[in-house]
Amino acid sequence: MITRIKEFLKGVEYEMKKISWPTVAELRGSTNVVLVLSLILVIFLFVVDFGLSRMFSFIL
Repeated sequence: MITRIKEFLKGVEYEMKKISWPTVAELRGSTNVVLVLSLILVIFLFVVDFGLSRMFSFIL
């Protein structure tokens, strides 16, 4: 059991060395993209929800 855990941890270490981690600048850029797109989606959904609620209240 202990040997299997050691083999697993060696495999994890080997795979972690193959990862290319983003730089701080790349991470900030990706974060900004996610935040801006989330804000755009929130605004879009607000407008659609507001418009549909006004339309249904007018119909009913």
